[in-house]
Amino acid sequence: MGKRVVIVGGVAAGMKTAARLRRLDAEAEIIVLERGPQLSYGACGFPYFISGEVKSMDSFDHTPQGALRDSDYFAAVKGIDARCGCNVQKMDRVQKCVHYMEKGELKKLSYDVLVLATGSTPVKLPLPNADAAGIHSFWFPWDVEAVDKEIAEGGVKDVVIIGAGFIGLELAEAFVRRGLHTSVLEQQDRLLPQLLDEDMAALLLRDTKNPLLDIYLEERAGAFTVENGKVSGVQTDKRVIPAQLVIVAVGVRPNVELAREAGLVIGPSGCIAVNEYLQTSDDAIYAGGDCAENTHRVSGAKVFVPMGSTANKHGRVIADNICGARKQYPGVLGTAACRFFAQEAGATGLNERTARQAGIDFASAIVPGSDRLGYMPGVGRIVLKLLAEKSSGRVLGAQAVGASVAKRIDILAAAISLGATLENLSGLDLAYAPPFNTPIENIATAANVLQNKLDGQLRSINPVEFEKNRTQEDYLFVDVRTPAEVAAKRIADIPSRVNLPLDTLRTADISKMDKEQKIVTACQIDLRGYEAEVILRARGFQDVYSLEGGMSGWPYATESDKDKK
Repeated sequence: MGKRVVIVGGVAAGMKTAARLRRLDAEAEIIVLERGPQLSYGACGFPYFISGEVKSMDSFDHTPQGALRDSDYFAAVKGIDARCGCNVQKMDRVQKCVHYMEKGELKKLSYDVLVLATGSTPVKLPLPNADAAGIHSFWFPWDVEAVDKEIAEGGVKDVVIIGAGFIGLELAEAFVRRGLHTSVLEQQDRLLPQLLDEDMAALLLRDTKNPLLDIYLEERAGAFTVENGKVSGVQTDKRVIPAQLVIVAVGVRPNVELAREAGLVIGPSGCIAVNEYLQTSDDAIYAGGDCAENTHRVSGAKVFVPMGSTANKHGRVIADNICGARKQYPGVLGTAACRFFAQEAGATGLNERTARQAGIDFASAIVPGSDRLGYMPGVGRIVLKLLAEKSSGRVLGAQAVGASVAKRIDILAAAISLGATLENLSGLDLAYAPPFNTPIENIATAANVLQNKLDGQLRSINPVEFEKNRTQEDYLFVDVRTPAEVAAKRIADIPSRVNLPLDTLRTADISKMDKEQKIVTACQIDLRGYEAEVILRARGFQDVYSLEGGMSGWPYATESDKDKK
């Protein structure tokens, strides 16, 4: 028998470590202690069971061939001793053993190497009536089954989801698909607040319309109302929202109590501190998955990024290093994508908030486009936002909202991982055919726009900045779209505006325009706006800016919106 490796936690990182370790070392004694009743399940797909897109919970803990990934399976197929219902109470680093409860009996197990894959736990809201029936987290399989059962048994017409992160948005779509009126409550000012900047989150909100969906931003839950022991609503600081079912999806916290009590170092993110080899402050103990701290590849900051994909990569690295390799884990970019009804949203790298926290002097650009050539069936709008370091052009991060987002975010994640600059993005040799792309890929276009901005060739104004000042600032708004485009949709509450279509701008009589006044040009996607900016500067106007993203990238009020109210 080889060395004994004890793994605490048997879901993503734990079971990936065990499976990889067995492939590398036929002699190792591998024991997994999982406190829950199930092993190796795919929690990321749970919302799609609620929506009905995934038909069976078996999809999440069975192999493609239909075998249940339980203790018997891991023993027979992989030679791994995986035990459920084993709650580790204490680690003794001197004696190199763990103490755990199994079926009411306290037991002890020694180790040569210990792996902590203890995961994370949903945050609970300490509010009045928080323990009432009908209030759920949505993290474990039993949470999913309880929610599905309540819906199936009837009596649920209104759902409130507290939190507009990934789980909140994915569940909102799922509940609407089930025909339930759904309210999303978020105390911050945007959807996906950890992922998207204000401008991109506002775009996602702008294009999300459904009669069964209400979204309340900058609104805080204060209590749950109860009737006959069951939740009847959520009391906020502004209203009472009816609900027979409530999902609390305000985030998770890493399970580090065991490590802390054993004297392991806890990092600034609140996770277990690990080195580049995923070793803790004790060389004989590794940590992976949600409980382990990550290093951001761009900023170098220590971060908590609970992702199933990260957990699986951790497991592979840990197993290799247990077997003597010195494999380094390179860190994370926080890459993520989410489907929300007809749209996708995604991001990778730094956003404005995290770039500022890192002390990086950056510039950004918002660039709309089409996900394929406009004459192709199924063409969709995509809006990209790029951030780059001013001094070097190094790409820091990207966000996207619209169609075919995941493809672009994955390309950008790869590029950022390799240290790409805007020039590198502009020159990427990406696949082109009309059903898949445009001749100049959206990523290259966005890189060119931001490079023009850094070079001073383009002077643009971000939608957030323009929204804050559009009703007070002294400027002339020059809309260079056609009259028909302007009549269809234009930004509301602009005190001074003129419509000068681009094809008339070079010869138009602009003698009455004040060359000292600030001018903001705009079109549909900012291509004509940029052209107009250049033309007006050539005609003697110096204080000229184009509106980033044009009307496609404008997430705020328009006159057509106001007319509908």
